[in-house]
Amino acid sequence: MEVEIVLAFCAAAFLLALMPGPDNIYVLSLSISNGSRQGIGLTTGLVSGVVVHTLLAATGLSIVLYSSDLVFSLVKYAGAIYLIYLAYGASQDRVNTLTALETENLGIGKLYRQGVLMNVLNPKVSLFFIALLPQFISSPGWNPMIQMSILGLIFMLIAFLTFSSIALVAGRLSQLVENDKFWIITKWVKVGVLVILALTLALSSK
Repeated sequence: MEVEIVLAFCAAAFLLALMPGPDNIYVLSLSISNGSRQGIGLTTGLVSGVVVHTLLAATGLSIVLYSSDLVFSLVKYAGAIYLIYLAYGASQDRVNTLTALETENLGIGKLYRQGVLMNVLNPKVSLFFIALLPQFISSPGWNPMIQMSILGLIFMLIAFLTFSSIALVAGRLSQLVENDKFWIITKWVKVGVLVILALTLALSSK
């Protein structure tokens, strides 16, 4: 792999991770409402889900997802239903300043699993990797599968650093606010974000 290609991919990966989208918007809203620790927990899960999409793209299995309307729809609606489930769970949270701050140290494993499922159950991510990774493959270089796997790992690292930075910055906002009204607003913003993401995913096309 040529250094110039890797550097170009790193720049593209950073810009894509920084660009407002479903994942980093949810990390942002979660970090503001529950603190940076939970935002980083969710980030770790989201990034781990990239492993699945990278393997699918590298082995060519994503082509099945792209070519089959049935498979695409099944995965898409499963992801949308899961997001609605998360929105319902968020709507049931108790809201007050003390509760919100105390939940910072709870549920990291659960958040990690949520992040993985949110990422894996989004077929758009697989299609994105099909379109992105081949653009940075060097034909005279290593086996394309190896190159795509390396690029996927690089993307994971950059996305983790970018999303974690968002979580750390947003998490500091939670320490500046001590009134219940703020937590009520952020709770319903989080619910709204999840519902919008679910609807966007359910109504999306290839």
